[in-house]
Amino acid sequence: MYLPLRAISVFHAVARAGSVSKAAADLSVTPSAVSQQIQSLEVHLGTSLIAKVGRGVVLTEAGERYFAMIDEEIEHIGEATQRIRGFRSITVLTVRATPTLSSKWLLPRLKSFLDAYPDIEVRLDGTNEPTDFSREAVDVEIRHGEGRWPGVFIEGLAEERFLPVSSPSHCAAGSLTPAEIPRHRLIHSVKSQVQWTHWFSLTGVTPATQWRRVLFDRSHMAIDAAADGIGLALESTLMMWRELQEGRLVCPVRDPPRISVTTQWIVCPFDQLRQRKVRLFLDWLRAEREAWQRLAASEAGAA
Repeated sequence: MYLPLRAISVFHAVARAGSVSKAAADLSVTPSAVSQQIQSLEVHLGTSLIAKVGRGVVLTEAGERYFAMIDEEIEHIGEATQRIRGFRSITVLTVRATPTLSSKWLLPRLKSFLDAYPDIEVRLDGTNEPTDFSREAVDVEIRHGEGRWPGVFIEGLAEERFLPVSSPSHCAAGSLTPAEIPRHRLIHSVKSQVQWTHWFSLTGVTPATQWRRVLFDRSHMAIDAAADGIGLALESTLMMWRELQEGRLVCPVRDPPRISVTTQWIVCPFDQLRQRKVRLFLDWLRAEREAWQRLAASEAGAA
């Protein structure tokens, strides 16, 4: 039986990219050539596979079913082709995350993912700019915000607790009352969802109109500044887990108010959840989250 293999592979590329132009770039051909191959396949199958929506495309019901049936098989063909040519199959996974999460949480854990899946090559982009998935070749984003972005898959990474922290050489653990906090230089993360003013409102403390403070536009800078003894920071346990674990940061306040917020969200288009590399990365992220949560709970219980 004749199979239009070229047209099938082009359809697969379009379905994964969600765009004729992106698929054309991936295949190093013109968009018109891609469109011709899709039309040829639709004629061969006797049904419509894709429909235009704005600047992108979506799969029809028949297209969804067809893609689900061929996706893994085409991946296997690609891997087999690379192996028979004498090369190790490499799949690139592009992850975008905020600079603080990238450096403080993802990087210390990334080796376990790379060791578990040596056929996947990771590109990690550390930026606060949200991804336009219709234009950018990003597979998964971990986005800072409140988790309200329509039209994409969204899952909270983890619930974080915000604590005042300092170097133990600056203030010993549990050595201060909330009323004593304004006497110290306060480190501000200007983009954080939890600010000192909110913390003071929960403790009933009214600080002086003029504070000694230093401001940073990245939380990782605020965390490092606190660990270096510059002052007191109000930061997320998710971001400063290593500094807390190693004792480079401590909470100087006795019985601080509990502030728990989810600020980091896993985001990607729904159709990219079909991709093996995305599924594996999300499963790994969830396992790492659970491990961190267990550790945080055991340390809180020990304290």
